[in-house]
Amino acid sequence: MNFKKIRVIYLLCILPLSLMAQQKEFTLEDLIPGGKNYSRFVPQSIRQLQWCGDTYLYVKGDSLFTAAPGKKEQFTLSLEKLNAALSRAGLQTISSLPSFSIPSRLEPVLVFTSRQHRIHYNYKEDRITTDYKLNTQWSNYVYCPANGYLAFTEGNNVKILSPQNQEESVTAETEEGIVCGQAVHQREFGINKGLFWSPQGQALAFYRMDERMVTTYPLVDIHARSASLKPHKYPMAGMKSHEVTVGIYDLATGQTTYLKTGLPKEKYLTNITWSPDGKSIYIAELNREQNEMHMVRYSALTGEKEADLFTETNERYVEPSFPPLFLPNDPTQFIWQSDRDGYNHLYLYDTKGQLIKQLTAGNWVVQQVYGFDAQGENIFFTATAPLPKHMQKEGNPLEGYAWQVNLRTGKKNCFTHKEGVHQVSISPSGLYAIDSYSTPEIPREIDIVRIKDGKILNTLLTAKDPYKGYTMPQIVAGTVKAADGETDLHYRLLKPVGWEETKKYPTIVYVYGGPHSQLVTGGFLYGTRGWEIYMAQRGYVVFVMDNRGTSNRGRAFEQVIHRNLGVHEMADQMKGVEFLKSLPYVDADRIGVHGWSYGGFMTTNLMLTYPDVFKVGVAGGPVIDWNYYEIMYGERYMDHPQENAAGYEQANLKKKAGNLKGNLLLIHGDVDPVVVWQHSLSFLKACVDARTYPDYFVYPGHEHNVIGKDRVHLYEKITRYFDEKL
Repeated sequence: MNFKKIRVIYLLCILPLSLMAQQKEFTLEDLIPGGKNYSRFVPQSIRQLQWCGDTYLYVKGDSLFTAAPGKKEQFTLSLEKLNAALSRAGLQTISSLPSFSIPSRLEPVLVFTSRQHRIHYNYKEDRITTDYKLNTQWSNYVYCPANGYLAFTEGNNVKILSPQNQEESVTAETEEGIVCGQAVHQREFGINKGLFWSPQGQALAFYRMDERMVTTYPLVDIHARSASLKPHKYPMAGMKSHEVTVGIYDLATGQTTYLKTGLPKEKYLTNITWSPDGKSIYIAELNREQNEMHMVRYSALTGEKEADLFTETNERYVEPSFPPLFLPNDPTQFIWQSDRDGYNHLYLYDTKGQLIKQLTAGNWVVQQVYGFDAQGENIFFTATAPLPKHMQKEGNPLEGYAWQVNLRTGKKNCFTHKEGVHQVSISPSGLYAIDSYSTPEIPREIDIVRIKDGKILNTLLTAKDPYKGYTMPQIVAGTVKAADGETDLHYRLLKPVGWEETKKYPTIVYVYGGPHSQLVTGGFLYGTRGWEIYMAQRGYVVFVMDNRGTSNRGRAFEQVIHRNLGVHEMADQMKGVEFLKSLPYVDADRIGVHGWSYGGFMTTNLMLTYPDVFKVGVAGGPVIDWNYYEIMYGERYMDHPQENAAGYEQANLKKKAGNLKGNLLLIHGDVDPVVVWQHSLSFLKACVDARTYPDYFVYPGHEHNVIGKDRVHLYEKITRYFDEKL
């Protein structure tokens, strides 16, 4: 086997023991989110850095500062001044500057919430412009800058609140199982909200979900003396799904029109977008099989279908996750993102459904689109495209650079020139960008960049290494050939603190391995997590590799797992294990594996499929049987159970329960609404029947992830298990 090392960083050379003893050691409270000291061990950033016009602003201490690109900062607002404005408006004062947003990005109005008030404060005029009085029963707020109205949900209904605090009901559903104004389809397909204001604010679109026909899953709240039932609608693969429609509420008439989306009712209405004139709604409609998508335009006035603009099909699946983006200077054209050519790229369409041109192309992925300049001439995005000086045909999936493309000429310009991972924020004019980037060696640097030539006008922050002064492992990055013998898979490997090549060390493989994931990046320490550092400090080798099926490598790389979840992923991970066994310092008899969610599925599967390889495993929130998983995700990757009985059978880990030889700890939250508790409980039953003996731990009151201060307990539990068993 050929193993190609691409980069090595030595964060700590082999030091004399006397010097090593002078270095401080980490605790889990330092390295785990929720830990008492965790905030001290993340790279420094700049609080609330954002644009208002071509001025950027940020918070330092209890003061707000503003600056124009290339100029020095100016003191703009103090806590004392803001409190004086609150007092003049009859509102309670606050103890520190709050987290705020700038909805219009053009007007100097800070928006924040305090004591059930949503407050709009103009920092140039030093006055409270609007005060919305909120209710603890309200949620899912969406603000409309055009009319100043606030849309929200109360229970399963939609309401709106005027700037004068007048309430208006949009829906009045009373039957249990009818849900309005909330995200639908299990928040797949990029859906993260259920309320959509029209551009001029004359109407509000909202999702209406009928889930009365969906099986109710029983979650139990144990906090009352007599535990109470918390019914949760959960459509499992192959079962009846909910039915979704889209309503359009006209503020002038108070009437609601529902889009006539027709039959079949079981389909996915994704990426709702208003036309610039507010007269039409665009929806990417996906069939339940998820292999055919139609871009459809409806009349917002009548609900009638106006046009079926174009169709995308794929023998495996189509996954529309980004809404059409209309050009600011031409309401007849929009940008559509698609991986139809094998990689996610940008396409320019007109409103008749005609493809005007493909704007980006190549063996690299558009990662995030940020919008246009003020004239609508250029679009901005980040992508894994290689820097021009590299002259490579393929991008580097570990890195991400910011680009602009001219919509007329197609000319591309990369305006972040330093190698690494870049995240940007574009000023409304499109002239400047806030560029936050990192490399394996640089925790974070934040610059103000002029887009036309990439010139750095201000360096706002060069973060210090948060781990300086502590014992750190060596971190090695490289590639291993996948099981196909051709594809390079990226890994990172942490050597134990005080590593000696002649010693043998226990090794932990940390795995996720599923779609929409990337663990190994070109960012700080190659994306290393705190727990990995902690385990290397305790004398473990830690290995992380992104197998085929993960993201940022194109459609073929991800879709190879279709209908056979776990097969190719495990084959690739075993190539990683083969590489580990070739290292003289890895103890091949002491290899463990840990992962959560899809990684819990992978961990359990690896323990059962290769029982003579993995001695210890810890699987958190594991998918055990894909028949028990929700239809949107499950049927996308596995198809309907009746169409892929063999695939569901081979991925059903209950069937392998008798293979367990090593020590396996399963961990689950008892109110997990994502991977329901039935998964791990049913696996325990299968192990009892097969006379195998896993260990088990439950986190009461936690959902799919153990968060907050309890997360430190979780990783103490995991660490103790590996210390004891491995």
